[in-house]
Amino acid sequence: MTDREISMIMNDMKPDDNYSKTLRVGEVPFEDVESKGVYQADGANPQQLQRYIRFVAAVNFSCTILCSWEALAVTFQFALFNGGPASMVYGCILVGFGATAVGASLAELASIDPTVGAQYRWSANLAPFAPKFWGLIQGWVTVFAWIMACAGPPAIIANMMTALASFCHPDYEVKNWHTMLIMWGLICVPFFFNLYFRQLLNAFEIFGGLFHFLFFLVWIIVLVTLARRSTTDYVFKTLTTGVSGWNNPGVCWGLGLLTVTFPLSGADAVLHMSDEVKNVQVRAPHSILIAVISNAVMLFAFVICLLFTIGDVQTVSAAPLPIIEVFYGATHSKAGTVILVTMPALILFVALFNAFASVSRLVWAFAKDNGLPFSKTFAYVHPKLMLPLNALGLIGVISFLLSIVYVISSTAFNAIISLQTMALSVSYCLPICFVMIRKIQGRPPVYGSYRIGKLGVLVNLFALLYLIYVILWMPFPTVLPVTAGNFNYAGPILGAVLVGAVLDYVISGRNRFHVPVAPKRM
Repeated sequence: MTDREISMIMNDMKPDDNYSKTLRVGEVPFEDVESKGVYQADGANPQQLQRYIRFVAAVNFSCTILCSWEALAVTFQFALFNGGPASMVYGCILVGFGATAVGASLAELASIDPTVGAQYRWSANLAPFAPKFWGLIQGWVTVFAWIMACAGPPAIIANMMTALASFCHPDYEVKNWHTMLIMWGLICVPFFFNLYFRQLLNAFEIFGGLFHFLFFLVWIIVLVTLARRSTTDYVFKTLTTGVSGWNNPGVCWGLGLLTVTFPLSGADAVLHMSDEVKNVQVRAPHSILIAVISNAVMLFAFVICLLFTIGDVQTVSAAPLPIIEVFYGATHSKAGTVILVTMPALILFVALFNAFASVSRLVWAFAKDNGLPFSKTFAYVHPKLMLPLNALGLIGVISFLLSIVYVISSTAFNAIISLQTMALSVSYCLPICFVMIRKIQGRPPVYGSYRIGKLGVLVNLFALLYLIYVILWMPFPTVLPVTAGNFNYAGPILGAVLVGAVLDYVISGRNRFHVPVAPKRM
């Protein structure tokens, strides 16, 4: 980051002439359209949303929606059965570099064209052929991925609450409908917060980001000072096989890798807030980079700390929520355990608020380009609230409906929300691939405030290979023998979405969908 960029960020200045000359809506310079309220990231229509999100809030928004160590804290049980410590430690290193390469690629694209539509607009404008086809398919995949992501945090937090209730009251029997009702309550709060308290986002994100780092330090200190130690051989040399039915070490390692992949997916979230971020061309790319790198470092540190202080592995892995047993074994205090386990739940709640905000803007942008059925309805912006009201309502309704699926089948529900990582990985592939092709052909886009540099093609290629590797493992059966109850439905469901998107294009999308206007620099 140059001194000029640091000065711009700290003093809340507009981009300088070098940046504004390359970012236009039609023929209007960036600083003119932003100051006049005309520029919007996803097209050349008048600005409908208010720019009020500052740099610190944008960074914290990105950091908390990834919530890497918090997500791993409540999902690491799967890795204990598949690959074990070796897949978590070495997988975390691979995922850290892979996610950073993806983040750097997205940040570069964001500096070229900071847009609410992000992946689908980039794909449409960078595609070597059939821009309308690639834009529409990409839009469906990205919207689907993020809508599924909105159902994840309520389920995770609800399961944490019921697990803590069982921990404190062993006679309590958890029912699926209990979890559903808690999910409903959790969905309502961020929905109404987004609806009526949008202007508090700057302060809300600062506190969320502060506690994201503070709670991490508290957890590390408690575990390091109180928990008994595992051996070095257990942490770095133990590869668990056979527990899930898979005996092949490579398969077990690959499946365990998925546990550390999930916490670092979703770096594009802040981009879908582009129309509300001040000086977005500079701040969005830097927010992505800071969030991905800091979360990758915290994730690796937490994995090492957790494995060295995990305690009795058999007891921990058999618990409904293993992290409860980890802290109870360290503190020998139920009250202390409840307080400590509640900490990541609070950050996951902040992530849920951010997800609702981000996804509603994405749906709104896609609807404005006629990418959705009833696009006119979902493109509506409330004139007083200055937010996409109907798009936000759609997210809330779908989240409610998905929570009902949990009552019918928790396996089916978990398969649905697990699609987030797979679908997002697919959504990142296309624009990264297209911009890499442009670079190889010697026709790169005009870069903005951030560019990868001479290693750009190699970074893009590594990001692409990493994403393909993740996509190949995501639909893999996690348990043998495979039954209807444990079948991994992620692949078939995403396949159905892709087929539906192609049919939509063939039937009406090719005439209905408008390729979003991009700056001439692309």
